[in-house]
This record gives sequence, structure tokens and C-alpha cells, in this order.
Amino acid sequence: MLGLELANPVVVGSGLLTDQERNIRRLLHSGAGAVVTKTIHPNPPTGLDERIVRLPTGMINSTTYSKRSVDHWVGILRDLARDRLPVIASLHADSPAELAALAAQVETTGCRALELGISCLNEQDGLDDVPERVHAYTAATRAATRLPFSVKLASGEGVQDRAFAAARAGADAVTISDTLPAAAVHAETGDLRLGGVFGYSGPGIKPLVLASLWKLRRAGFPLPLLGSGGVQSGRDVHDYLRVGAVAAQVYTALHTDMSPTLVRIVAETAGSPRTDHDPEPVTQPATEADRSRQVRS
Repeated sequence: MLGLELANPVVVGSGLLTDQERNIRRLLHSGAGAVVTKTIHPNPPTGLDERIVRLPTGMINSTTYSKRSVDHWVGILRDLARDRLPVIASLHADSPAELAALAAQVETTGCRALELGISCLNEQDGLDDVPERVHAYTAATRAATRLPFSVKLASGEGVQDRAFAAARAGADAVTISDTLPAAAVHAETGDLRLGGVFGYSGPGIKPLVLASLWKLRRAGFPLPLLGSGGVQSGRDVHDYLRVGAVAAQVYTALHTDMSPTLVRIVAETAGSPRTDHDPEPVTQPATEADRSRQVRS
């Protein structure tokens, strides 16, 4: 995948947990096939109230990009590359030209793969993504680097058009899905928690992502796909593989007992695709006639 030889198809996705070298190494030591860094941005937004709201089915977060400088990340990526660790650098910038320059700079570190985190909706003006925008960012990056990269897109209306736009512009893979727009209401005030609509992740989006992947494969999408959204078990990983993904990203579940949770998911993935998370078959109560036939047989 993206030129990396993975020990398994469980990839830790980009987020707060992957904003530190120590955590990245810890996650790899816990069995991750690869780890995607927190999204590196040359000019991350400042002054935002970045928080997380936990829900029964996942979480809503108002975070954006890593606040660590590009120079800081260059040093981290160089150290990780020196140890030949399977790390994917997540990148974004304010324009296609700036993203291209950032990708070229990251390539000098020895980092072997990228993910373009161009679909974050948590900036002040939100995001209404279109194929033309995806094509512009992808094409500029392709022209600037030889590194393999995936373009991370949000599931939803128009995702097929956006995915095919990334393919035409030179992407090597597509990751689906980034967080989706969501809101939670404060029980006492009636106001929206976090102050608006922000990115939702967790088990609730998994059926939507499965549908997007399945439809892309039915439409003949030519590139490798990475599934991302709601992975809590090895069964979830296998579900993504069954609909055509080459790997599955896990993130939100790791906010509870990060390393033990990852170890469990990797172990379940290595086992049988059928796990305790599968529902038991539903059977009808036997009738008197059924019992009589069973006795005669």
C-alpha cells in the first residue's frame, strides 16, 4: 500500500493521537501496520476553540491541523524514516501551490508516503468540496513529488466524482472517509455544543463509508481504496476489506485505552473474519409439528 509493506491492514488514522513522535512509535510498537501523522499545515488556523464532544456512537471534534511547525515535523519525519518505520505524512495547505511545496519538502526527509488531508471541514468557513478543487490539489502535488500518496475525501454526495477527479489528477489511492458534518445540542441551553457544526467520527459513519466504497468499486474505480470510519474491531476491518478496501484506518476507538485497544483490533484482524460482534442467526420457535418430525427422524 502506497509503496509500504504492511505487517497487517490496520492503519492508525490522522488525529490528535498522532501529533507526537512518541505516540507514533508507540502505536507502531502496538502492532499498527502503519500510522498517519496529524495533518501538517504550513499555516494552521489560530485562536480556534478546539475541543472534543464524546457521543454514545463516536465523537464530534472541532480540531483542525497540527500546531507544530513544518520544521518541527521535518525533524520528526527524518527520524522516523531513518528507522524505516511505516509512517504516512498527512499534509494540507491553503492553496495547491503551497501543498505542492510542502510535499516536496517532506519528500526530502525520506518519508515514503503521503496522505492529502484536503477535506477537513473544521475551518472557520467550513468546506463544500467539489471535483475541481480535489483535482487542483492532487495535480499540483503530483507535479511536485514522486512519493505515492492517497487523497482523503469525505463520504457523501458527489464522492464518486471527487474520487475520480483525484484519480485523473495522479493520486495513487483514495481514503474514504474524512469526518462528516454533525452537531450535538446542549441539554441545558439548547445551543449547539462546540458552537456549530463540526466533524463527526465513530461507528455511526461506518455503514455510509461501506456504501461509498462498494459503489466506487461497482463504478470501476481503478485505484486502491482505504476505508476509514468506525473501526472498533477486527470484524470492522474485514468488512472494509470485503467491499474492496486494501486497508482500514482506525482512530476514534483509540481514544479509549489507546494501545490495548489497538492490540485487540490487530489481534482480531489476524483471526477469523467472524467474531463475537457478528449477530447470532435468528430462528423461529419450533412448532409442535416440527418437534414431531424431529422425533420421528
